[in-house]
Amino acid sequence: MKWLVSLVGAGLVMVTLRDLFHTLWHPTRHGGLSRLVMTALWRLARRFRAPGRVVGLVGPLAMVTVVGMWTVTVVLGWAIVYWPHMPGAFTFSPGSQAAQEPALLDSVYFSLVTVATLGLGDIAPGEDWLRLVSPLEALVGFVLLTATVSWVLEIYPALTRRRVLALRLALLREAGPTTRQLDCTAGALLLDSLAGEVARVRIDFTQYAEAYYFHDGEDHSSLAAMVGYATVLTRHGQAARRPEVRLAGALLAGALEDLAAILDQRFLHTGGPSTAVFAAYAADHGRDGAQP
Repeated sequence: MKWLVSLVGAGLVMVTLRDLFHTLWHPTRHGGLSRLVMTALWRLARRFRAPGRVVGLVGPLAMVTVVGMWTVTVVLGWAIVYWPHMPGAFTFSPGSQAAQEPALLDSVYFSLVTVATLGLGDIAPGEDWLRLVSPLEALVGFVLLTATVSWVLEIYPALTRRRVLALRLALLREAGPTTRQLDCTAGALLLDSLAGEVARVRIDFTQYAEAYYFHDGEDHSSLAAMVGYATVLTRHGQAARRPEVRLAGALLAGALEDLAAILDQRFLHTGGPSTAVFAAYAADHGRDGAQP
């Protein structure tokens, strides 16, 4: 029975590590529990029509919630592993009152100290297998800390790329280039660079799906509000006379179609064309979208 309880705790740890792996390191970032938490917080904020400042906190708060969930489940999982063997399989420092506490409390305490790599020493594993297992928990704690820092360092550059693209589209919309103005080498280069930026944002939504739940703020820096204008630029490019401009317009159109497919597959589930997907994207982020 003791080993069955320990296996339950080990299973809880493995589920957490799997979720961490699929959220941070898997190429397609198909997280399980973390994705459910972030989606639930986003929909809750949208359902109650929270003001912009509150919605802007959803992404950071969701990340903190997910990291807290991982930490709690790892600590509890290892505590359940130790619980059936506490206190007999452990040694206590002289004068320590820990042995007089409930076994579950001592297990949670020892697990928390170990995962935080504090090594206070008032409780130490006594059996050989525990002396091998407890350092493994410390290693998991170090991995969890490193993964959290890496997650933060990865997500914000992706948000920057998205907002830079939105700002470029906002500036272009204000300039209002015509088909004739884009029908030149500079126009082809412009459309080609926009296609590259859209493709990078598409990859960001694939690898950093949690970036979707970050609110971009002002309309001019919101891709949800500005992406609709990119379709206007594709029509200008495809209506041009120069073949290189038409090719660049086709590349931008293809990149937008690919971006819409990812947004619809991962988040929106409209099943409609790209225009409908972008409209749903704008509505989900509280924007009207850029109209032609």
